[in-house]
Amino acid sequence: MSSSALILQTWGAAMIDRKALVQRHNPVIAGFDKFSSLTVGNGNYAFTVDATGLQTFPGLYADGGVPLGNLSNWAWHTSPNPEGYQVEKFPLTYYPTFGGRSVGFPYMPPGQVTDEYKWLKFNPHKLHLGMVRFRLILPSGEEASPDDLNEIEQMLDLWSGVVESGFSVSGTRTSVTTCCHPGQDLVAVRVKSELIRQGRLQLAFHFPYGTWKFAAVDWGKPDRHETEIIRCSGSSVHIRRKLDQDSYDMSAAWSNGTSTFARDKRDKHLFLLTPSPDSDEFELRFRYAPEDDGGELPTFEATLAASERYWRSFWTSGGAIELIGSKDERAHELERRIVLSQYVTAIQSSGDLPPAESGLTHNSWAGKFHLEMHWWHSVHFALWNRVDLLANSLEWYGGILDKARALAASQGYEGARWPKCVAPDGVNGPCYIEPFLIWQQPHPIYYAELIYKIKGDRDTLEKYAEIVFESAAFMASFAEWDNGQQRYVLGPPVAPAQEIFDHATTMNPAFELSYWAFGLSAANAWRERLGLPRVEKWDHVLKHLSKLPEIGGLYVAAETAPDTFTAGTGTKDHPTMLAPLGILPGDMVDRETMRRTLHEVMKVWDWDATWGWDYPMVAMTAARLGECQLAIDMLLMDKITNTYLPNGHNYQRKPLTVYLPGNGGLLSAVAMMAAGWEGGPDAHAPGFPQDGSWNVRYEGLAKML
Repeated sequence: MSSSALILQTWGAAMIDRKALVQRHNPVIAGFDKFSSLTVGNGNYAFTVDATGLQTFPGLYADGGVPLGNLSNWAWHTSPNPEGYQVEKFPLTYYPTFGGRSVGFPYMPPGQVTDEYKWLKFNPHKLHLGMVRFRLILPSGEEASPDDLNEIEQMLDLWSGVVESGFSVSGTRTSVTTCCHPGQDLVAVRVKSELIRQGRLQLAFHFPYGTWKFAAVDWGKPDRHETEIIRCSGSSVHIRRKLDQDSYDMSAAWSNGTSTFARDKRDKHLFLLTPSPDSDEFELRFRYAPEDDGGELPTFEATLAASERYWRSFWTSGGAIELIGSKDERAHELERRIVLSQYVTAIQSSGDLPPAESGLTHNSWAGKFHLEMHWWHSVHFALWNRVDLLANSLEWYGGILDKARALAASQGYEGARWPKCVAPDGVNGPCYIEPFLIWQQPHPIYYAELIYKIKGDRDTLEKYAEIVFESAAFMASFAEWDNGQQRYVLGPPVAPAQEIFDHATTMNPAFELSYWAFGLSAANAWRERLGLPRVEKWDHVLKHLSKLPEIGGLYVAAETAPDTFTAGTGTKDHPTMLAPLGILPGDMVDRETMRRTLHEVMKVWDWDATWGWDYPMVAMTAARLGECQLAIDMLLMDKITNTYLPNGHNYQRKPLTVYLPGNGGLLSAVAMMAAGWEGGPDAHAPGFPQDGSWNVRYEGLAKML
């Protein structure tokens, strides 16, 4: 198959009505629901609002809901470090490798948390840039509470990326339009209400201290940060924020020069903007930057138009799947999840950094990003004909290449060892599990290979060659020779993707073995495309790599985990023994052994102890095996961690209420099920049931590897 054949797989005589497809899944909200906050954003910045169209009542959403974030990829905070803690000085714990060599890791056993560990683990952390809310005044002069608002009507128009909100206070109607600029960390708001004429509507800007915790706000340390007005006029303000050694700027501008902006007398980090009573309409724009350049803020109309253009282009240029007309009653819900997952991953995961698991909504794991999850966040962008949105974050690996090389060298390996849970600096803090994970290592090779198969150009080969080759060099170096059995083994120490097994003793995890085979094979193919000789060591490892571990005719999690299918022991967390023929194309896999393994997983697995990406992972395995009804059933299994909220987010548990790997995994799975995969059957929608129960139309999708 030629590389160009991977893109623009299309079925259906008539074009899909993209606008109708998207807009029939516009979220519509009719009250304050902590799971129904809505977000506008652009991939590097996101602003989440409640039912008022701003962040008026954040407390309603903070306790186990989807909180009202205001986060940017550049905005990080580091707590004071009076003890001078450094990752480089954290004591290492040494483990023997299979070959007897001793390798040190920044390990801390669970439950043995020291101040040093905690500081290094949670710094830096994503920084909430500040709440922007309404202050609504009742006729009595008291500030309105949520109970005082009624007739709430809110909709996110996905086609334009605009939130339209309406509510009444004491019989007075207020309408709010909220949108985000596609190229700036800027939100524009238009408010229409007689409350403005009555002096009963204000805009409040409230700035918190930084914290690694869930909602990313700490209101209890007012003396640990500064909020300074740099400039202020009747129509604009420029504020500088300082939190310890970190700082950023906020600029705001509004429509009427007679409005007033003042600091609250009781809270030095709270500012009130009172619109002029001369009109019942008011427009506001506010922008955040590491350092504001003083440039004029785009108008509301310009921002609205830019948002409309961006989202219209997004929806019309990428792929599409339509399920209308299907006989299966679950089709509408699956289509809803597909459309909303495209939106939430576009605003949360498409920027120039690999995303955190909760994106730009709240602080999971201090807002750091997990590189083993990067596949689940971002591979779908390429499959949906949005290659540049995957390339955005792939390029970040080049920026930390020297650190990844240094990490590998410090442990006696060649090439570059990619970290696991990091901030933009690419430095992995201490942890009980993170330093031992390896399945993030081949990810950049997969991304680059997918992009090349879609683009098919030499520029792509040259652009990512160093990342591909350095990734593969570590992989070959990490594999150790077992002279007794004349084979290469992975680990110990190693933490498999199914993280419940002891990293000190685990050897030859199934998923990682198959991924090693895929990565080394792709890396040598990459060299041949560039006219370079194959690396003999990579081929030697490939030829002699251990077989996938098998017990009783079933693939198990690892060679050292024969009890994988023993209830209460190995049947929880991720069933990644299925991944070699699912997210991967099946290197070293026997299909019938995998089929038996799939059926055993379905029979014994503890689905209440899984994560959101496990469902699409299993669906992809089922689809490749021709078990199409099972693939659909997995995508729609009724489990808590497979819940998709009204706003489209994949819910896991309190406090992890936003879990973007589930959304991204769903999009990868359905793209594969619709457009197929390399070497797969030449049939329409080969991963969907072929019994006539599903009517699948699709456009502009790439085949999976």
